[in-house]
Amino acid sequence: MAKLASNLLRDESGATAIEYALIATGISIVIVAAVTGIGSSVNGRFVAVGDAFK
Repeated sequence: MAKLASNLLRDESGATAIEYALIATGISIVIVAAVTGIGSSVNGRFVAVGDAFK
């Protein structure tokens, strides 16, 4: 039982998976923020073009 506990404490594969998950989360937040900003800009341009045609 002590050897099993020792092996679990030395195993770092779970830590690596958590690190990758945190990196992916950070990248996702940046992408969402960028798309939101670009979406607002594009929407404003479409409204301006639509108003120009009226």
